[in-house]
Amino acid sequence: MAAGMVRLSMSLSAASTRAADDLLEGLEYLLRRTRLEMGCAGCNAWVDGDGVVHYVEDWKEEADMRRRVLSQSFTSVLTVAEAAQQFDVQFQFVTATRGLDYVNEVRDQALGPGGGGKEES
Repeated sequence: MAAGMVRLSMSLSAASTRAADDLLEGLEYLLRRTRLEMGCAGCNAWVDGDGVVHYVEDWKEEADMRRRVLSQSFTSVLTVAEAAQQFDVQFQFVTATRGLDYVNEVRDQALGPGGGGKEES
């Protein structure tokens, strides 16, 4: 995820395999339109091996997520979640993303000014 992104993660527990399939079907119907919304960086739904339905939305900026949360289509997502036996909703805010520059920075700091740092295995 890029800097400033927000991820919505939901886990939904169902009473049966059929109920999990119904939850997944409802979310898959909704995510088709969500993917087309301005600021959506991705959206996906799946059932894991334990029968838990997972739903993830990635938004480019917090403003995009705020707009999403206020929308009628998000209310529909919450309606599907409320049909689950149990559900958990989390918003993850990403403020920075780094690449190999981070590896270099950490390793350079570990070596210290003399460059004779101890290598760990």
